[in-house]
Amino acid sequence: MITKLLAESFKSLLNVSIELGQFNVLIGANGSGKSNVLEALGVLGAAASGRVDDTSLLRRGVRPGVPALYKSSFKGTKGRRYIRFTADWTDGDKAAHYNVGLWNPTEEPSPAWRYHTELLEDLTGKVGRSPATKSINLPNDVGYVALAMADLDPERPAATALRCLQQYAIYAPSTLVLRGLVADSVQQEPLGLTGGRLAEAVAEVLRLRGERDDYYHRVCGEALELIDWANMYGAVPPTPQLLSPSVPAGRWAVEFRDRFMADGRNRLTGYDASEGALYVLCAMVLCAHPHAPPALAVDNFDHGLNPRLARALIERMCSWALDRDDPRQVIVTTHNPLVLDGLDLTDDRVRLFAVDRSNRGSTQLSRVVVDDALLRRAEEGWTLSRLWVMGELGGVPNI
Repeated sequence: MITKLLAESFKSLLNVSIELGQFNVLIGANGSGKSNVLEALGVLGAAASGRVDDTSLLRRGVRPGVPALYKSSFKGTKGRRYIRFTADWTDGDKAAHYNVGLWNPTEEPSPAWRYHTELLEDLTGKVGRSPATKSINLPNDVGYVALAMADLDPERPAATALRCLQQYAIYAPSTLVLRGLVADSVQQEPLGLTGGRLAEAVAEVLRLRGERDDYYHRVCGEALELIDWANMYGAVPPTPQLLSPSVPAGRWAVEFRDRFMADGRNRLTGYDASEGALYVLCAMVLCAHPHAPPALAVDNFDHGLNPRLARALIERMCSWALDRDDPRQVIVTTHNPLVLDGLDLTDDRVRLFAVDRSNRGSTQLSRVVVDDALLRRAEEGWTLSRLWVMGELGGVPNI
């Protein structure tokens, strides 16, 4: 997994370092820089793939922008010419490191960002380039490491780390897309970045429940428990009996059966069901589907969720991601205090970070750790949600 991210001179991240766990939650005020942290990994993933332009950024869920807005520019602070990103990756005793320096002239921007330096290394060796490298005849808007990866042993830690970065994506599920009413702007398997292909992905996870071990039985069952009004969910071809012909639909639709309604009239599609149920299934797919990225983010995780459902879902998501044979790394952002009460911070794999802006405007991150002071508060009856709302953890607006 990606154990450390360093971002320098990127948007509000003047100099930010974060040591990530397996499941990470970012809390903070609107505009504090939470999404910028997610996007820093997205830009790094694009760089690891060999090209940083609007197309490669959109494919990873990064919002395109003009070069002048990508680069940090704070009053009274000398601007840096290059934006730098560094990621450390580990898997047991295997480790790798990737860093890159990028730039794009603000006065005469080009379609693709330019590489200044690039380095990928593990204990076996390293590969990269810098302005002093004369043997590499390659345009400066093309990544050298991505090309050199073809010659690397695919089992080498450096190659595995690079693939992890390349596949990273930021998801921001949309209710209309989850319902199947609007096409996903970034279609991919198993799920589009705004929730496209949900019905097909749900069907694929349900098939695994019948073919594989108890993990998928448990995940599918726990997802159903979170949808308290339903006794079944699945995916079916939309028919006039289920969905009005005037409603746009794809080849498949999510189906639910309402346990309170009479048999024969209790079948609902994602078009009719509550949006909370769709977000639960979306989260299940991202955590459990074998083809989801090994490292991913969900921005504004709590969107469309009742606070108590959000708390229960984050608890389930932790177990779905961590209990896999190949644990999935997840980063989520939230504004819902009750989400915090679903986190087990005594498990070092689960980490909570408060995101704030300094007096000069740059983003700062601080990890919330279980120490003696926090344990005393817990004994006094203080929950994490209450501590956050009262300003004890940081990550609250100064209004």
